[in-house]
Amino acid sequence: MTILFDPKLTTSSDFARVPAEVVERARGLPTATLHEAGGKLGALPSSIGPVTPGLIAAGPALTVHSPGGDNLWLHRALEIAQPGDVMVVYTSGAFDFGYWGEIMSTAARAKGVAGLVIDGCVRDGALLTDVGVPVFARGLSIRGTGKDFGATGWIGHPVLLGNTVVHPGDLIVGDEDGVVCLPREDAVRILDASVARETAEQEQIRRLEAGETTMTIFGFHR
Repeated sequence: MTILFDPKLTTSSDFARVPAEVVERARGLPTATLHEAGGKLGALPSSIGPVTPGLIAAGPALTVHSPGGDNLWLHRALEIAQPGDVMVVYTSGAFDFGYWGEIMSTAARAKGVAGLVIDGCVRDGALLTDVGVPVFARGLSIRGTGKDFGATGWIGHPVLLGNTVVHPGDLIVGDEDGVVCLPREDAVRILDASVARETAEQEQIRRLEAGETTMTIFGFHR
């Protein structure tokens, strides 16, 4: 007899999310700038990159800890996701499975989900771009997943991707360069610092175009 696991035991959807106005501010800033301005924090593994070119993801993290090779918990997360959420999925180190495809992206679009970040693979690559939900993953894999109703997973609890702990409600931003996670309570401060950094970089570019060198601008001469 199959023993069923009650997902309510490890699912939490009632957590504080980074405000929508903060998300909109972040959407216009590069992930590298957000990472640097935040004190070089929050960079998710470089192996997780854009599968849907040109699409930017920004929103509060809806975290999912999935059993390896199984995507049932991703379906469960889609059911409780709020509009604007970015699903952030840890796959227990089992990377080479197609955890997500056209059907799930369509479901995500219908729910208003702002993106998927997964430490694993997806499939239907060309179709995902057409659906229009930003997807960041390790790559593409046609290898199918299971649906184990007896397996334990978690939704709305912290997950570890690389050396970054993602808490539910943290600010997630993904662009062509990669994905960054900013702590919810620090997001506004980091955005302010990011805007200042972007302004400073524009001045540095002006000086370079006027003939100065990076050695002079950054004071590298000793």
